[in-house]
Order: sequence, then C-alpha cells, then structure tokens
Amino acid sequence: MKPEFLCIGSVLWDMIGRASRPMRLGADVPGRINRLPGGVAMNIAMTLARQGQRPALLSAVGVDAEGDLLIERARALGLETRYLWRNPALPTDRYMAIEDANGLIAAIADAHSLEAAGNAILMPLADGRLGSADAPYTGRIALDGNLTEALLSEIAHSPLFAAAKLHVAPASPGKAERLRPLMRHARATLYVNLEEAGILCGQPLASSREAALALIAAGASRVLVTDGPRDSTDARAGAAPLTRAARAVTVARVTGAGDTFMAAHMVAEAQGATPAEALSRAQNAAAAHVAGETL
Repeated sequence: MKPEFLCIGSVLWDMIGRASRPMRLGADVPGRINRLPGGVAMNIAMTLARQGQRPALLSAVGVDAEGDLLIERARALGLETRYLWRNPALPTDRYMAIEDANGLIAAIADAHSLEAAGNAILMPLADGRLGSADAPYTGRIALDGNLTEALLSEIAHSPLFAAAKLHVAPASPGKAERLRPLMRHARATLYVNLEEAGILCGQPLASSREAALALIAAGASRVLVTDGPRDSTDARAGAAPLTRAARAVTVARVTGAGDTFMAAHMVAEAQGATPAEALSRAQNAAAAHVAGETL
C-alpha cells in the first residue's frame, strides 16, 4: 500500500544551541546544545507521524555513521525510509542554529548532499514503486525549499506530480525565491511566513492578511501565511481570506515551528476539516511545538 503522504526535501541532523537570555553579537553565554533529527521534510514527517500517519521520506542521506543513526531514529519515529537515496560519496547533511530568549539569531544549513543528489531522490515516483509518468502518485506531497530551484521547476512541470496535492514551504527566507516555479501551480498550496511572502512579492508587507492577498494577486492558487505569535491567514483564489489569531505561549524553541504548522494543516485537510478547523489545528500544533509541549 502506497503512503498517503510523501515528504520530499531535507533530512538531516539539527544542532540547536539555545540560551535562556537575550544575546548580542559576539556573546558567549551558558545554554543547552541538542542534536536531533531535523530538516524541513523530516520535521513535517515527524509531525505527521505524531498525528497517526506513516509518511515516506524522499531525500538524500549519506552512507555514514550519522546517516545510519538518522535512519534508525526515523524508523523508530514511525517514518518510512525505504525510498531514501544514499550515495557513499556524499555525507549526511547538517543544520546548525543559535536561539536565545527572543528566538532565532542565526542558522547555517549544510544541505549540499541534497542539492548534489538532484532528481535522483525522485526515482521512486518514476520507477513504479510510488508512481510513474503513466500512473502518477495521487497522495499529498510536502516539498521544501532546500530543493534547488532547478529541481522545483522540474517538479512544477513533471507528469510525475500531475495528480498529487502539493504542499510547498521554503526552508528559510533566504531560500524563498526558490518557490517561484511553483507559485502559479494549480495544485500547489504555499506555506510561508510574513518575511518570505514579502520576498516572493518583492515588497514589505504589514500583516499575514495583506501578504496572503498579495500572493493570490501575484498568481498563487492558495497560500497560508503565518506572522509569528500574531496571526495566520489562509487565502485562495476566488474566496474571502480567513485570518485567525495565534495562541500565546512562552517560547521554548522556534526551529521547526513552521514545518509543524504545515504538517498539522495537511493532516487536518486530509481528514476533511473545514478551512477554519484546519487553520486552528495547525496553529495549535505550532504553538505546542514552540512551547516545548511536544518532543
């Protein structure tokens, strides 16, 4: 039986350093440093698994000790790893972030192996294991902006994705422009924060509602825009936008919040929730993540 959800993109190790106090440039303070499975595709898949799904990962993982351990952890979390592409010449990717009491200070994503793999990670969608050009995959696919713009452009025009529901998120504001090939895709839903929306629209935007409407005006079929602890907006072409305030929480972490939001929204919609219900469930899942209420 084919999985209902695929997560295509970065699967790597997160190294997260967090201080409980505000930091300034050059600060050296005590805190905690944790290593845990991460990457946009991995974060989305883990949230899907927590909500009772068994998503499959399509990504590149090195044939090294870090890769073996990462796959072991993924399987223990209930994720399907049989479709991962592994090349002995490429190491397992990594991500490093510094957070303080106010949120993310800086991060570096080393996703060079995923970028080098290119469309090799998509082979299961072409060779019959998950689909083919004549019988494309029909489930829900989460795509992340760690894929190169060339690969995202290929996906936008590929018959392998013609029957799937696409859920697309940038990995960071710095990679938001990579989503341009999918902005006008009729089956794509974009998940972006306020800053990323501004980058895609080429102008600063004041609110999630303004940003969502600007993206629709630019040709997107459907978008969900988050504005941190303030609110989120769901907008689609030809319909009135829906804006809902976020739940206030004490911040314990920020990395992965947007991925958690997207995954919870995907599950809610797959289960037949109304747009308002799906938005509420996504916001509550993200708030729980930020508050440290989930693993």
